[in-house]
Amino acid sequence: MVDEPQPLACPTCARRFDLEERFCPDDGMPLVYVGHGGEKPITAAHERARRIKPQYTQGELVRVAGGRNLAEAELVQGILLDQGIPSVQRRTRGFDVPDFLAAGPRDILVPQAGAQEALALLGDADLAPQLPEPGSEEGRALRLAVGMAIALAVAALIVWGLLAVSG
Repeated sequence: MVDEPQPLACPTCARRFDLEERFCPDDGMPLVYVGHGGEKPITAAHERARRIKPQYTQGELVRVAGGRNLAEAELVQGILLDQGIPSVQRRTRGFDVPDFLAAGPRDILVPQAGAQEALALLGDADLAPQLPEPGSEEGRALRLAVGMAIALAVAALIVWGLLAVSG
């Protein structure tokens, strides 16, 4: 009896696997179809997915870096992807910039399993400005200062209005 040829192979070690397998247990690389090693990726998303290492995909998303705008955030994501670390970006909380604009700070998030590697890769550089947490001491002091400035401006307008009417 002749064994059926196994259609998947590891691109690193060339071991063959059945269709039920997705990653090589030795290398952790995604398996490819035999004879299709030179196949071009279908889309840009497909190309990015082929570069991600599965050991970095587990766990909750955590913030590891940021960017001052879309281009800077995509640069950081490209650096992470070169090492096989998946990442997503989101707008930093507290900024009212429409989504279709590239302006505004972004947070870079990676799965928990890749966070230490990402932090080591990026160093301690944090490109996004740190905003105070809503319940923090810094946040309350900032809100108090803004409130006092607004109250002072309103009081000045009232006094100016009264002087203009009486004079």
